[in-house]
Amino acid sequence: MREAWRWFGPNDPVSIADVRQTGATDIVSALHTIPTGEVWPIDQIQAYKALIEIDNEIKSPLIWSVVESIPVHEDIKLGRENNQRYVEAWIASMENLAKCGIKTICYNFMPVIDWTRTDLKFQLPNGAYALRFDQQKFAAFDLFILQRENAEADYSDEELRQAKATFSAMSEEEQALLTKNIIAGLPGKMTDAYTIDNFRSMLANYKDITKDILRKNLFSFLSQVLPKAELLGVKLAIHPDDPPRDMLGLPRIICTSQDLDILFSALPSPANGITLCAGTYGSRPDNNLPVMAKKYGSRIYFAHLRGVSRDKNEQRSFYEAEHLSSDVDMVGVISALLKEEKSRDKTQTNHEIFIRPDHGHQILDDINKQGNPGYSCIGRLKGLAEIRGVIKGLSSI
Repeated sequence: MREAWRWFGPNDPVSIADVRQTGATDIVSALHTIPTGEVWPIDQIQAYKALIEIDNEIKSPLIWSVVESIPVHEDIKLGRENNQRYVEAWIASMENLAKCGIKTICYNFMPVIDWTRTDLKFQLPNGAYALRFDQQKFAAFDLFILQRENAEADYSDEELRQAKATFSAMSEEEQALLTKNIIAGLPGKMTDAYTIDNFRSMLANYKDITKDILRKNLFSFLSQVLPKAELLGVKLAIHPDDPPRDMLGLPRIICTSQDLDILFSALPSPANGITLCAGTYGSRPDNNLPVMAKKYGSRIYFAHLRGVSRDKNEQRSFYEAEHLSSDVDMVGVISALLKEEKSRDKTQTNHEIFIRPDHGHQILDDINKQGNPGYSCIGRLKGLAEIRGVIKGLSSI
């Protein structure tokens, strides 16, 4: 497997020089400054690639190997009449990346918002900080801050009571921080920041969009993209919805093993693959990650190896746990990935699985540094070292 590291560009507090010291060999990144729906020009791809690879002849080489992500325009997700130009722009960006030798693309089809957390600095008993999703806080936001139309229908009487109590206990500053964490966007995100009013407007666009309609729109998009990807030798790796369930009245369609069965049954192209995000899938108790890693092994082109710990009394709430100490059987996942990779035809390009540590804890000197939430240096390095140890141990058996 190829050890990768997500880098957010020249303004990332974790520099390319820092990444070299981790021992990672590949970079996962994107052209974050290009607006969603516009083509990624070859010259900008090459310039960005040069930032990463310029010292490769004299230092430990780093290769920009994986794109995360080319964002999918909302008009494509909504199936609007004008969406064709955005599909064509996405394909053109993919073609330009392929011309520059970058042929693994992670993407998602989440409506309106990217991955969502209620707490970006949740303190653990050992003093470290982690990302957290708290269902009661989220319900309080949905019902009493966002005041989404008909939101009450999505909650039981007990959930409504708990959300009210949670909201009532919040100060104005806490309410503002919760709102910012959920809708104002995260560093490195691939969606625009929202105000509360335009967030409501974006949600309203999906009022009549059901799971079936959203899935149909995904399949329409992929039916145009996959043939081009096959010709280019590009592998597409869809990331699951995070958290993997319906929320805010929005449908989610990449959440479970059943969702993946539907996807691959409809579109069996070998270019149609997944990003196995162990933490996202693992935040649902009905997803068995080692089983999924084995079942979809041939479709796994990229893996985010992180774990989550779900609350015992509220399984929808979780925090980002240590990479090897969570509700995810990480050793089982890595074992399945190693077996899959070993079985692949070594003469084929992209036969190795790209992996990266994800959402590391904020620990030690990084606690007092301003960084991208979930992407501190030392916490991810700790995770990578643990993953590397598991790989080494399993490979020697």
